[in-house]
Amino acid sequence: MRRVTMISGDDATDQLARLVTTLAISPAFDPEGQPRKPGALCIGAQKAGTSWLAQMLGQHPQVWIPPFKEVQYFNHQHIPGHRRWIAWHYRNKPQEIRDRHKMRQVPLEPALDAYLTAITSGKMFHNQWYKRVFAPAPAHAIPMDFTPEYSALPDEGVQAVRDLLPKARVIYLVRHPVDRAISQLRMNLRREKRTPLTLDDWLAEVANPVLDERGDYAAYLPRWLARYPDMLVIPFGRIEAAPHRVMDAVEAHLGIGPGLYGNLTQKVFANAPGLMPPLEAVAALEARLAPQVEALRDLLGGDFVAEIR
Repeated sequence: MRRVTMISGDDATDQLARLVTTLAISPAFDPEGQPRKPGALCIGAQKAGTSWLAQMLGQHPQVWIPPFKEVQYFNHQHIPGHRRWIAWHYRNKPQEIRDRHKMRQVPLEPALDAYLTAITSGKMFHNQWYKRVFAPAPAHAIPMDFTPEYSALPDEGVQAVRDLLPKARVIYLVRHPVDRAISQLRMNLRREKRTPLTLDDWLAEVANPVLDERGDYAAYLPRWLARYPDMLVIPFGRIEAAPHRVMDAVEAHLGIGPGLYGNLTQKVFANAPGLMPPLEAVAALEARLAPQVEALRDLLGGDFVAEIR
């Protein structure tokens, strides 16, 4: 029988942890570390809390996340349409990290600077390169790859993950398909500096199949559960309702001790106010994505679905 780990239904601590967050600008870094595979993956979904979880686990001494968070290795191999913007990701991230250290007035260690240059130059996206990404992880920490795009890997891509990382602990955050699609749409519109003006414009936007690429739970979940039956699946609504309990479940799944987390209740990369589709467009989206909600109900149960928003 398939066993799926699901979770559902201290002010003083938060104040102290906020200090930890301020200091933990970049994770611990071992310049003498050897190439190694990640021990854990967070595979998505996009706009479902992965940045929040990365910010929390980035504060935990037993977890190591690369400075640029999203490695984009398996989707580069198995989703050719991603390769162009992945190249942009790696062209821009090193300078963004350097600028962030300057802004926060935190010196950038020479070893980290050299790592950023080495990992983004020369031949990339091969097996040994992927292991080198996680080389600076301290020996006592679990290297972790946070790449939401992995959730959308085709079947052969998920099998490639399993072949390379048979013992990886996998986490999948699931948000209500309609809410997730609207959040993605608003993000895309702001990035593209576009504002739909009429109802027809909005109806065309919500019908865009690009919104399905990251939220096709009916296709994606069975692929991952077939290879990782103990995958931890977290409903998005639980992050706001009980973030401490979310982190308890994550710690148990990763086999790490209790952590002290700053800004536990703070949203990360939340959309700015405004630019919301009209009710008619939302209704059209709800009708189109209703099968996704039913697929979640069939796979994970009604109690889980009750917590995805």
